[in-house]
Amino acid sequence: MGFVGLVWANLLRNPLRSLLTAGAVALAVLLVCILLTMPAGLDALISRIASNTRISVVNEAGLVYTMPYAYARKIRALPGVEDAMAQMWFGGAFEEEGRVTFPNFAVEADRVETVFPDWNIAPEGMADFRRYRDGAIVGRETMKKYGWKIGDRITLRSTIWPVALDLRIVAEIPSDRAPVLWLNRDYLEQTLEAMGRKLGIAGIIWVKVRDPKDVNSVMLRIEELTKNSDAETSTQTEKSFFSSFFGSLEGFVTILMTVTVLVSLCIVFIAGNTASMAVRERAGEIAVLKAIGFPRRVIFSMLVAETLLLASLAGAAGVGLAYALTTALREVAAGSAQLGPLGGFIVTRGVVIEGLVLSLAIGALAGFVPAFGAARRPVAETLREIF
Repeated sequence: MGFVGLVWANLLRNPLRSLLTAGAVALAVLLVCILLTMPAGLDALISRIASNTRISVVNEAGLVYTMPYAYARKIRALPGVEDAMAQMWFGGAFEEEGRVTFPNFAVEADRVETVFPDWNIAPEGMADFRRYRDGAIVGRETMKKYGWKIGDRITLRSTIWPVALDLRIVAEIPSDRAPVLWLNRDYLEQTLEAMGRKLGIAGIIWVKVRDPKDVNSVMLRIEELTKNSDAETSTQTEKSFFSSFFGSLEGFVTILMTVTVLVSLCIVFIAGNTASMAVRERAGEIAVLKAIGFPRRVIFSMLVAETLLLASLAGAAGVGLAYALTTALREVAAGSAQLGPLGGFIVTRGVVIEGLVLSLAIGALAGFVPAFGAARRPVAETLREIF
């Protein structure tokens, strides 16, 4: 029997123990591979919903602070800017008093089409949004949630402004992941003026840049425009803007990765204990092998090879399970708005390599100590303990 055959035969000596140890390693590798796909998955999700020519402008103090509405007009006049749209949080509650169940904003109706052309809102819907003061554009997700359709009338009671606006749904945002509602800023402004109040502010100004190469220069011009004013601004690309909202998720992923490292260490100890038990059970055989002339390095290599082979097979199984799981999630996500973001979680070649390296590391660490001790132990001492 050759070296590989001997290693394989020793692994099959106790199939149940080997299977349970391999299962523990496979689950650890599966967990690590799934978590390693999360950063790339989040980045893919943000890239799908963000434009590389759109910039967000907010008050430097934070999103909860406003800016003068006049900033939008000044920004439109800057070189490289195609258009700019002021957006203001309306905070309208539909069903429950004081509870906002979907994001809703007052926007400039005649700017939506040029600033958000990639949202693919129907041209006739956009024309009605500009025509009707009480028009509203609603995301498909919210339309489905409440059973609304184009032409329906709804009433939103603002939690920010002392108004309740009656709205007519004139268009839909054709995306299953769009929960937002847009209403006409002029409608809100005129309603407030009738009450003796003025709007005159903006929460976010979305800027459409003509050329992606001009994005950085336009951002610098905007910040220079508002420098040393009472409301200095901070600019970000749309991708960076959405990434900031996923910052807490990135921290959560870091915590999960830390826990996974600890779980992997536990698996190392479990596999090491299993290897030690296997070595103790075969102490007599190992002593006989030494007695008939097997060198220590051969015995050491054989014992380490057993744990490496077991761990590598388990690692391959774990990587395969991770690939199958993410593939299944992508297929399910293709037909589900709620699970749509999971389609970006892909087991790449780098993730496969990292999973296999982890399994080999577990095998090497678990097998080294018991193999080293068994290889160094004198033959006479071992035989005395057995007989």
